[in-house]
Amino acid sequence: MHAFSYVRVDSVDDALSALREPGTKVLAGGTNLLDLMKGYVEQPVHIVDISRLPLDQVAEGSDGGIRIGALARNSDAANHPLVRQRYPLLTQAFLAGASPQLRNMATVGGNLMQRTRCHYFTDAAFDRCNKRQPGSGCAAREGFTRQHAIFGASEQCIATHPSDMAVALAALDAVIVVRGPRGERRIPIEDFYRLPGTTPQRDTNLAPDELILAIDLSPSSFAEHSHYLKVRDRASYAFALVSVAAALEQRDGAIRDARIALGGVAHRPWRVRDAERRLVGNRLDQASIAAAAQASVRGAQPIRDNAFKVPLAQRAVMLALQSAGGMA
Repeated sequence: MHAFSYVRVDSVDDALSALREPGTKVLAGGTNLLDLMKGYVEQPVHIVDISRLPLDQVAEGSDGGIRIGALARNSDAANHPLVRQRYPLLTQAFLAGASPQLRNMATVGGNLMQRTRCHYFTDAAFDRCNKRQPGSGCAAREGFTRQHAIFGASEQCIATHPSDMAVALAALDAVIVVRGPRGERRIPIEDFYRLPGTTPQRDTNLAPDELILAIDLSPSSFAEHSHYLKVRDRASYAFALVSVAAALEQRDGAIRDARIALGGVAHRPWRVRDAERRLVGNRLDQASIAAAAQASVRGAQPIRDNAFKVPLAQRAVMLALQSAGGMA
């Protein structure tokens, strides 16, 4: 680990002032950043500790939605009554991630910003990683691709996003509230994350001098019919091979609205709107579920070792929809 300066701030303004310095990284729970620093993947010049800022509350909004502060711990957010009652999909996703010890430390803002778990990125012994060293190449493309993307990849990068929480947030149309020197702005989660393209080193559209303040969720009609399914190699403390956040609003026997987002398959949470359209207006039955599952993998481009993810994702969508609709 390289030498760095450290400062703990007591206000958002102080944090933003510290972020003006090039090479500055934010420290909250530290469950991802510290590991990357120890492995010489992240080498910040300055660390600004924001863990004491008053951004850890979960509060009800005037419109019936909620705001989750960026420094709320994953375990606290997962078990908050408002989250459990109104957004059980998010609670399930939180509890599917990491271990209880890590969830007790990790923050929701840090969860949004965590880096990929691509082995070729996290192991600095591999020289060729465009995410770590732009222009160096992608060792993963010639390596073992089992964990890698089947959607949205590029010649520059085939890594996947590791967050479970973010997949549920994508299905719930969350909005990320950030502040920088130009003021506060609200970023829909679909615009928050980036595909790798030719700039895989940029995971998000958060500017280096901006700070995440909160996550806003609008009132939800999906509390009664939602399910988060995570398929992984181990029953706990493992990243998703494929995950599915499925949510349904049903009325008079028909599906009025549907949300399906996939995890473990792309550089960002992968919303499958075509699959959602196959459900809306129809009854939830085996035919509509099969049509949505088939649409959910349309356009997939597997790479050698991860071709199994295509049928796996299709079956996972079917099971998640059945569970959300009370059929499983």
